[in-house]
Amino acid sequence: MDDQTCSVQDSSDMSISSDDDGIEHQKKSSLELEEDQSATQADVLLEDPELGMTFDTENDVREYYKNYAKAKGFGVTRRSSNRDENGELRYLTICCSRHGKTESNSRNILKPKPTAGLGCKAKVNIVRGPEGKFHISTVILDHNHTLSPHKSRLFRCNKRLDYSVKRRLELNDRAGIRVNKNFNSLVVAADGHENLTFGEKECRNYLEKTRRLKLGSGDAEAVRNYFMKMQSDNPNFFSVMDLDDESRLRNVFWADARSRAVYDSFDDVITFDTTYLVNKYDMPFACFVGVNHHGQSVLLGCALLSNEDTPTFVWLFEAWLACMSNRQPKAIVTDQAKAIQNAVEKVFPDARYRWCLWHIMKKLPEKLGGYDEYEYIKTAIGKAVYDSLTIKDFEDSWMGMLERYNIADNEWLKGLYENRHRWVPAFVKDAFWAGMSTTQRSESMHAFFDGYVNAKTTLKHFTIQYENALRDKVEKEILADFNSFNSTIPRITHFDIEKQFQSVYTNSKFKEFQEELTNIMYCDRNFIQKEGAVETYKIVEDVLIDKEEGWRKDYVYHVYFNVEEFEVKCSCRHFEFRGIICTHVLCVLTHKKIKQVPSQYILDRWRKNVKRKHNFIRCTYGGMEDTPVAKRFDKLCNFFFPLAETGSMSEESCNDLIEQLRNLKIKPSGNSSSENSNEHLGTEEGGAPSIGETSKTILSPIAVRCAGRPPSLRK
Repeated sequence: MDDQTCSVQDSSDMSISSDDDGIEHQKKSSLELEEDQSATQADVLLEDPELGMTFDTENDVREYYKNYAKAKGFGVTRRSSNRDENGELRYLTICCSRHGKTESNSRNILKPKPTAGLGCKAKVNIVRGPEGKFHISTVILDHNHTLSPHKSRLFRCNKRLDYSVKRRLELNDRAGIRVNKNFNSLVVAADGHENLTFGEKECRNYLEKTRRLKLGSGDAEAVRNYFMKMQSDNPNFFSVMDLDDESRLRNVFWADARSRAVYDSFDDVITFDTTYLVNKYDMPFACFVGVNHHGQSVLLGCALLSNEDTPTFVWLFEAWLACMSNRQPKAIVTDQAKAIQNAVEKVFPDARYRWCLWHIMKKLPEKLGGYDEYEYIKTAIGKAVYDSLTIKDFEDSWMGMLERYNIADNEWLKGLYENRHRWVPAFVKDAFWAGMSTTQRSESMHAFFDGYVNAKTTLKHFTIQYENALRDKVEKEILADFNSFNSTIPRITHFDIEKQFQSVYTNSKFKEFQEELTNIMYCDRNFIQKEGAVETYKIVEDVLIDKEEGWRKDYVYHVYFNVEEFEVKCSCRHFEFRGIICTHVLCVLTHKKIKQVPSQYILDRWRKNVKRKHNFIRCTYGGMEDTPVAKRFDKLCNFFFPLAETGSMSEESCNDLIEQLRNLKIKPSGNSSSENSNEHLGTEEGGAPSIGETSKTILSPIAVRCAGRPPSLRK
């Protein structure tokens, strides 16, 4: 040991005197020293294989030679074997992993794939003797390549995942943690990659195998079996699968029991959107989204579609309508797609239908960017759309814009004007839309799922990740319910009206009311006239357009107040559109010292004390079940954690605990091996549940091209 130390010191001295050459020599010498030390330790721990060495079992032979190879620095693989009619091993050849040929099997000779083969002859032959023991009959120790004990952990034969790692990978995957972060947590816990017996690739392979075992091999069959399992847990789970003539999956729709119950409370307005490609089949993820009492997005069902034509949307809307007990929504917002419009008009004839305003306005550069006066045209269109309080105001502004810039012959603008009742705020603000003017609710739901699924997500895995995302969404609603129940937002004024809304509205909606109340300070109120019981007020609001530039603009509104019937309306129609009393109405009510507003101005959908059916229904039914092995493993871990915590307090207690555990001499039960072979973490023998299976196999969908995000954004 002293000689080795001196050798290292001499190398260090050389590095100082000879600069770069010395440094390189020092690194090389240190590496060789470590290799020699490892080889010395290997010689002590494991003797070289010799002719006649005897082993009791086949597994003993494999473990011995694998450990010997790991210590020496090479990988091993089984080359050949033979078994008798009873399945008993006759002979076995275990050789160096670099025994194969050096030629690449790549079809393109200009792009050969790497190969490990070097024709190495190192091997051992094992034969079974008459007494049942195994003997080494042939030994070749010489290799034709360099050995490296430090790289042994990277050989395939030395990579393994123990039970605790598998369990942790599955739980993290179930929680929606991506594989790279899942693996990194294991690296940190092990204090470095060198202390792990596996890599990220092994983790990915294991999780993919687990998902496949949980749901079956075929995507379409797996989804069907998954839906059957969900429905067996709760009969209110709803799913429909659309197949073509070849029994290939085209479209699938499902909604859990809680989503169906949510629609009972919030069926007044929904949005529908299909612009998000979610899996490897490029099937758009279409979702129905509503708004709950906190103003949060709630999922009312979703689908994966293989096409975006009118028949497909008709099929989907009819499936969703059947799921919701044939109760049509009062209002629906979609994008401008003609296929969706045709389907809505056919399936939801009684619903108030409008287009997403954002999708229309974002097309201005594409449709009108070629005009020399595009910037002025865009400003004029924005003013006509957003600043027009009445239909007449819009008509005048629009016609003036067409005439001023001579663009009346533009076909796109003609189509917009013909359908102005579907998208212009002045035409649609007379109905309740819960404040939605775009499909941003659907898009926010897509953003929510972004943390759980991606373009490589398989169809069978998507259904599980859908559950994880939905569970998280429901927890956010429960937390908002608790905050509204457990806390109160203080009032900012002494008006009795504020106290009234504070006591009944959820915290988020009361905040919106407070914002309207606060804006009274920017309003100038003038009494105009009184005709019978109706009083008319002119409200001039000073609105800040651009905070950075300080741009301000005065907007004029008119408030009509029927004193006898206590009916109040504003030309901005904020209450009709959002369900929250506007600043202009509050300006009049506070001036008249009104203490309480009638119940028609306090919507039940914003109340915090209303009992809603979906609050008593759990959001998910599958995905959390575990095998008996996993349950017992978790039970033992929970029992050992307090012991480990106590033992880690000092070195003495740690050593005592380890010694006590060693003295237990726990032996595996006789049936543990067979049980482990049949039971898999997170799945039962046989893969997916087979409730109600039919003999006809459902084929997975074909990857298709469809409308949605441009290719650059899909990536």
